[in-house]
Amino acid sequence: MNTRSQRPRPAALLTLIGLGAVCCAPVGARSLPADLAGCAAVTADRERLACYDRASGRPAAPALDTAPVSAPMTAPSAPLTAGSTRTATPAPPSMIDNAWGFNPDSSRYTIVFHRPNYLQVARYSSQPNNTPFKQLFDAAQAPDAELDATEARFQISFKARLWSTEDRRFGVWAAYTQQSQWQVYNGELSRPFRENNYMPELIGSFRPGIAFWGWRWQLFNVGYTHQSNGRADPISRSWDRLIAEFGVERDNLALLLRTWYRLPEDDQDDDNPDIEDYFGYGDLTAVYKWRGHSFTFTGRGNLDTGKGAAQFSWMSPPLFGPLRGYLQAFTGYGDSMIDYNWNQNSVGIGIALNDLLDGPQPQE
Repeated sequence: MNTRSQRPRPAALLTLIGLGAVCCAPVGARSLPADLAGCAAVTADRERLACYDRASGRPAAPALDTAPVSAPMTAPSAPLTAGSTRTATPAPPSMIDNAWGFNPDSSRYTIVFHRPNYLQVARYSSQPNNTPFKQLFDAAQAPDAELDATEARFQISFKARLWSTEDRRFGVWAAYTQQSQWQVYNGELSRPFRENNYMPELIGSFRPGIAFWGWRWQLFNVGYTHQSNGRADPISRSWDRLIAEFGVERDNLALLLRTWYRLPEDDQDDDNPDIEDYFGYGDLTAVYKWRGHSFTFTGRGNLDTGKGAAQFSWMSPPLFGPLRGYLQAFTGYGDSMIDYNWNQNSVGIGIALNDLLDGPQPQE
């Protein structure tokens, strides 16, 4: 075999390099260890090079094939704003910002849900209010007619933003809500609509964005509200109010406080002059969301008269497309405008599209 044509072995080549480095080292360098030949016998490149370095007195070279230590992966956090500090757990999305379109990427002009939109296929009342309809029953020559304790009820509600600033922090909204009670199971009375309540609103909304004690003040609304049943005497009901609303939230809980001032009417035109005795001068609503479920509680009343009402509702996560299961319970006065001075307990079950704090989607 021709040895000249054979390629040099890596071990022999590294041995020659190491000997050359030792020979050319300056005077006073460390002496060559007796087992230099042992370095050539090391098979792993990194260990063999380190052996020659030690023999020649050179500092050990950094390991080039050492894999870098990977830092633990963390979820991306939201960008910091002026004066803020990064926390370990980012805050959940704001329910109020979503409902009132305060997110900068929300559509500037939009039509969205306002109050809950639902259909209660059955709503039972412990004490149906027949009193306002007695004159109508008599006129229809049906003096013994009575309302069914179980009826259907539905509500439609939406709002449209008419104007907003570029950052969406200020906005002007027009809203409309209609609630209808339908005696659909009362064949004796030809299944009439017992009551329809109409409520148009004009609202100016502002996002304060102030944090205190773990809460965030996200909403301040002022507006005008008209509410009536659109009926003629003797069963006409209506009132007009100026309303201020404050909204704060913390994690999955939001608190909404409303206070109102009733605009005065002439005595001869006032269908319900004592309505504030039963509705009071404001209400408080709590909304809590958990794993797709939505729980809402509203309380109101007049401390002077001791009269008021409480309402609780639950919505399930979506069951069929956007449709959610819906349960609502009410106790007290004012389940509807015609019942503003009537005390009853009622419970209804059905389906719903949205809760009180569902709102605009990002613009495309």
